[in-house]
Amino acid sequence: MLRSVEAEDHMTRSPVTLKPETHIFEAIRALTERSISGATVLDDHGKVVGVISEMDCLQAVLSGTYHGEAGGTVADIMTAEVESVEVGLSVVDVAQKLIDGHRRRFPVVKEGKFVGQVSCRSILRAVMDFAHTDAPAD
Repeated sequence: MLRSVEAEDHMTRSPVTLKPETHIFEAIRALTERSISGATVLDDHGKVVGVISEMDCLQAVLSGTYHGEAGGTVADIMTAEVESVEVGLSVVDVAQKLIDGHRRRFPVVKEGKFVGQVSCRSILRAVMDFAHTDAPAD
């Protein structure tokens, strides 16, 4: 039913992104002010170089407090091995990858460049949009 719907059509095109050199406390501010649980980290050429989550930030703060060295950059705490999805992947395939990988979001890339983000929430919105337009009339 949803196999023909491309995830690209439902991705967030301007999600919060961070640079590797962003200070950890700036990253925390970005996540908390926007009420998001993570962000994609991009280099100056728009290439995905990492992801950072609230848990990464929390771990860094606790570790820094314990060692008396709170601080650092996103590059110090981000996950550098990032799985992304290519444009054109179906909503169903992305949903399966999210479930299989226990992920909340994936960066979407086109020819190696970041073009957006697809998340559990965006997939659920796609399902609701489809359900609403395809719902039987009363």
